[in-house]
Amino acid sequence: MNSPPETPPAAAQQKAKAPVPDAELLTRHIAGDPHAFSEIVRRHRDRMWAVALRTLGDPDEAADAVQDAFVSAYRKAGSFRGEAAVTTWLHRIVVNACLDRMRRKSVRPVADDELVEAAERDTPVLDQTADREVSMEVSAALKLLPADQRAALVLVDMMGYSVEDAAQVLEVPSGTVKSRCARGRAKLAPILSHLRNRSNLSRVSSAKGAELRDG
Repeated sequence: MNSPPETPPAAAQQKAKAPVPDAELLTRHIAGDPHAFSEIVRRHRDRMWAVALRTLGDPDEAADAVQDAFVSAYRKAGSFRGEAAVTTWLHRIVVNACLDRMRRKSVRPVADDELVEAAERDTPVLDQTADREVSMEVSAALKLLPADQRAALVLVDMMGYSVEDAAQVLEVPSGTVKSRCARGRAKLAPILSHLRNRSNLSRVSSAKGAELRDG
């Protein structure tokens, strides 16, 4: 009598349920799969929103920029050549959407409570009043920077990306990212000098960045 088939090992079961890689989803989307791009959006919209919110400082503008970016990615999926990760490609499109909006018009000022509410809803934050105050001051100061410096600082200092990864997103040499960050920090230093002795400043940026980068 033949013995019943053995139950597949747990590792094999996990492998069978492994998520489809982003690049494969993009390939399926190009081939006509009606659900593939929706999965890409589900996976990456929170990070894209975080980048847009910190770059523009306005929830409404950020939402519009993310929507524009995903529409662009949907239509231009065939241009993806795989030289970089899908996440890098998406970040690039979102950052460009934000920069386009910043160049076309001035982003309206946003009330503190509105930005805090949006950040709490869509990104992990430290639940302390002091941290919120510092985060708001940093966001307001960022609005004073030129678009290219702001984008570099958001990616490196707030989102926690390496200079090399930020360079891929912005499609500029690593040295350019370093230069933009250095100039941006120099301009922010006198504005935020009163925060220099508060440990909250580094915790707000680095903790959020690590969570969003690795999450």
